[in-house]
Amino acid sequence: MYPENDGEMSEKIQRLIETIDVANVLTDPLTRSIEDLLRVTAADIGSGEASVLVRDGDEGDLRFLAAIGKVAEQLVNIKVPAGKGIAGFVLSSGQPMAVSNVEEDSAFYKEVDKATGYSTEMILATPLQHDGETIGVLEYINRKGDPPHTPFTPDEMDRAGRFASAIASLVYAYESAKLFRDLGDKLVEDNEKFNIDEIRTWLAEFRGGAEHREMMDLAVMVREIAGRGEAERQMCRELLESVMRYTDSRNEGSFLGTE
Repeated sequence: MYPENDGEMSEKIQRLIETIDVANVLTDPLTRSIEDLLRVTAADIGSGEASVLVRDGDEGDLRFLAAIGKVAEQLVNIKVPAGKGIAGFVLSSGQPMAVSNVEEDSAFYKEVDKATGYSTEMILATPLQHDGETIGVLEYINRKGDPPHTPFTPDEMDRAGRFASAIASLVYAYESAKLFRDLGDKLVEDNEKFNIDEIRTWLAEFRGGAEHREMMDLAVMVREIAGRGEAERQMCRELLESVMRYTDSRNEGSFLGTE
């Protein structure tokens, strides 16, 4: 175990715990919300599968952030190289695209089907845009039911574009929250004396403890109450500020106020 008198180590570990936990509390509900929207909108489009791909790095690669359908779990975190596939075209062009038979389209990226065992027949893809920037791609795959299937219509493409606006807001929020986890990694990676694998093992054991679970339960409870309206948010703020003043008066410090 780590020396108790190593103040620098303790501070870095505490900050890492805080940033990772905040990221998890924020990103998990966002992921579920994205998946819920995919289910609702796919039903409206008449599609059996849907997914969201987001930028992965600065080179234009994409990775699956969320998906619904038969191979949803296999899709998440699969990567599509920059410029590849229909999603790559939509990302680079910022324009929607509907393909009624992917076998006849040279842009189709077959490696995803090979990795999942799924058979893609048709695609409707539209860009996810936030503040004028394309941050990802929304895809609807295949029709429900037995063939022959009708192609995606212009009206469905328009509806997909409206759905993309709502989903893009959630994706942007997710990516912003995810920065907390990246920051947490940096807190240890910038100091060579720390063994990252050992720290993460220790963190996993720590988060399995009863005290930590209680802390996370409280955090989720506060988030749920604060999300009900302005009055509830103000009540939570006043309550937390009162608790912080009380703990400060006892010289116990503030967990969130550690510098």
